[in-house]
Amino acid sequence: MATWKDVERIAGSLPEVEQVEGEKLTWKVKGKHFAWERPLRKGEIKVWGPGAPTDVPILGAMVPDLGAKEALLADESGTYFNIPHLDGYPAVLVYLKKIGKQELKELLTDAWACRAPKRLAEEFLTNQQA
Repeated sequence: MATWKDVERIAGSLPEVEQVEGEKLTWKVKGKHFAWERPLRKGEIKVWGPGAPTDVPILGAMVPDLGAKEALLADESGTYFNIPHLDGYPAVLVYLKKIGKQELKELLTDAWACRAPKRLAEEFLTNQQA
């Protein structure tokens, strides 16, 4: 089970990351967001109906493409989900309480890599494999 502290630690360990604290936490690389705190909005809760996840930490994360998104959403663990607002957009929502720390690290690294400048991402990922 992951926490916001785990997100902060993992995202903060990636090159050139800025954590923006405001109404909601956001992590950016070179000005582009790749992960963010994403509680459901009032309208989404209304559409969801009873049982809407209103009191659980939800992370939004970019994914490389819609195929990667579909693969994560097909996972039967129920860790990942989508809302109509994100339809057609390469991002998923994640129940932090359902994701393990290693899987969170992989998700955040992938999210970072798809938003970081190509040369920075390639250099970092190559060094990680060495």
